[in-house]
Amino acid sequence: MTEGKKHKDYTELSKGQCFARKCAAWGVHAFTMTGVMWAGLAMLALVHESPSLMWMWLAVALIVDGIDGTLARRADVTRWAPHFDGKALDLIVDYLTWTFIPAAFMYLHIPLGPPWAAMLIFVLICTSSMFCYCNTAMKTHDFYFMGFPAAWNVVAIIMWIMHTGPVINIIFCVVLAILTLMPITFVHPFRVGTLMPVNIVAAVLWVGGTIYLISTYPQRPTLVHILWWVGGIWLMLISAWRSTREFIHYRKDVRDDVPA
Repeated sequence: MTEGKKHKDYTELSKGQCFARKCAAWGVHAFTMTGVMWAGLAMLALVHESPSLMWMWLAVALIVDGIDGTLARRADVTRWAPHFDGKALDLIVDYLTWTFIPAAFMYLHIPLGPPWAAMLIFVLICTSSMFCYCNTAMKTHDFYFMGFPAAWNVVAIIMWIMHTGPVINIIFCVVLAILTLMPITFVHPFRVGTLMPVNIVAAVLWVGGTIYLISTYPQRPTLVHILWWVGGIWLMLISAWRSTREFIHYRKDVRDDVPA
């Protein structure tokens, strides 16, 4: 359907239908806004020294984040709630739940060396993530993230579950902060069309495994742990494949542009 046809169809809607569509659009915004509530509850759990409860609230926020984009597109929120920026709201919620709260958790509960080193890593995470959230080219044309997408909740949960040491933790944090600026792609399992069913299954395995491992922490049931790694490794492999393909195409374009 063309944009002009879409405008024509909308003008033919009755007042009741227009009201219903506006309600649906604002309902989606309200759903996205619950992410602020889940973030607040997660922060309170962190303050009260309850990491498992914090991760459960962040998991709820992750589920909302995985659904609200599809709902927003179906409800056409930019047309029916044009004066409320859903993208800005989504970025605020993402920064709280994907970056700031996990960074605070890492400062308090992940081995990062002496206090001054932990503080520097906290600042590095919060500031380097701005190059993701403020990047107008954050997504490629095929919906991969360009650069490390500030998924520090994923990093923090892996370090917490795996009990990694301070040297490894610091190295990984510095490398990932640098990768935020690099032309390396990371898969969005619910948007990337290539192998989407497999990507979604892998994401569900990882998220489901994470929830189970949090609920049984510090125990790590072998089968769940294996499935957790399988899901995570698949998502990394598909990301690496896309990055490699992009690099090969770039090299080819450079060679083609060089005069004979």
